[in-house]
Amino acid sequence: MSTAVLGKKIPTFKLPATSGKELGPADFNGRKLVLFFYPKDDTPGCTTEGQGFRDHFKAFQKAGAEIVGVSRDSIASHEKFKAKHEFPFELISDADEELCGIFGVMREKNMYGRMVMGVERSTFLVDDKGVLRQEWRKVKVPGHVEEVLEAVKAL
Repeated sequence: MSTAVLGKKIPTFKLPATSGKELGPADFNGRKLVLFFYPKDDTPGCTTEGQGFRDHFKAFQKAGAEIVGVSRDSIASHEKFKAKHEFPFELISDADEELCGIFGVMREKNMYGRMVMGVERSTFLVDDKGVLRQEWRKVKVPGHVEEVLEAVKAL
């Protein structure tokens, strides 16, 4: 499996999204792409992050960027999460961790004293030619969306 590398085109993928179709890099040709990976639908941090991207969605669009959220949850779970919080962007279901692997976001985490593999909250900025330009790992939600928006505007 290919991995995403800063300064290089991101690998091709096609995964199911809430739009009812499969999405991949070609679907965003000519537009910047913000891919944000989050651990689980409808959990406090993930909800706050999603709401931040929702609240700044028009500014991202004005800057020429699309936003896509990614987690291992099912499309059914994503549909409920998206509807409940009125997200205007797509959510991709990465149940087999294909995209998580490409972007290297799977990490060992301590959950109630047990070590488990989970998604490390991360965001990636891809330019309008499909090249990975910036990445944020171990994201802390407060102020993150605004930081990503500034990077999109600067690109």
